[in-house]
Amino acid sequence: MAQSDFLYPENPRRRQEVGRLHQQLLGCLLDSVQATNELTGVLNEHLGCRLDLVEMKRDGTIRENCDTIIRAVREIQKELQKVDEALKSRLEPTLYRRLRDVKEKETEKVAIVQKVISAILGEATAVASAVAVRLVGSSPTTGLLHQLVTVLGHIGASLLGSIGVAVLGLGMELVCHAILGAVERSQLQAAIHSYEAHLVEFRSASEKYHLAIREVTDVVRRHKE
Repeated sequence: MAQSDFLYPENPRRRQEVGRLHQQLLGCLLDSVQATNELTGVLNEHLGCRLDLVEMKRDGTIRENCDTIIRAVREIQKELQKVDEALKSRLEPTLYRRLRDVKEKETEKVAIVQKVISAILGEATAVASAVAVRLVGSSPTTGLLHQLVTVLGHIGASLLGSIGVAVLGLGMELVCHAILGAVERSQLQAAIHSYEAHLVEFRSASEKYHLAIREVTDVVRRHKE
C-alpha cells in the first residue's frame, strides 16, 4: 500500500473508480468522433460540402481531442448556416417560415426544399432535400450541435483536459499516476465528483448527438432504397 493510502485509505477504491470513469470518457469521445465523421460524409456526398474527417489523436491530451471535435462541428455548423441562408434567400417568406415550423410535416418541408435545392447545389435530389430538412429545418438538431460544442469545451477546460488520451488505455496504476501529477492525493475524491459531473453531461450530449446523426443516415438510406 502506498504511504498516502494510510492517510487516505479509500484511495485504492478511488483509483479503480478513476479508471472506470476514464474508460467511459474515452468511449464518449470515440462516439463523438464517429458520429461527426458520419455526418461529414453525408454532407460531403449530398450537400456538396468539402469537410475533412477527424480522428482521435492518440498522443494528444483530452483537451486537444475535444478541440479537434469542436473545430469539426463548428465547420459543420458553418456549412449548414450557408445552406440555411441560401434557402432563406430563395424561398418565399411564408415557405421559409413553414420550413422552420416544428409543427410542419417533414414531407411538406422536403417538398418545399425540393423547389429550390437545384439552384443551391446544381442538382435536385430527394436525398439532398431530406438531409437539408433534417439538419437545417430542425431546431433540435441545430441545438444538439451547439450543446456538444459547449460540453466538450467544459471538459477540455477542466482538470481532465491535461490528461493524455493514450493514458486511458493503460493500466489503473498508470492512469492514476498521470492524474495525480495534477491532483493532490487528498483531492482525489473531489476530482472524481468533478469527473462524474462532466461525464453525465457529456454522455447525455454524446448519445443525443449520435442518435440525431443516426436518424439522418437512416433518412439517406430510406431514400436510396
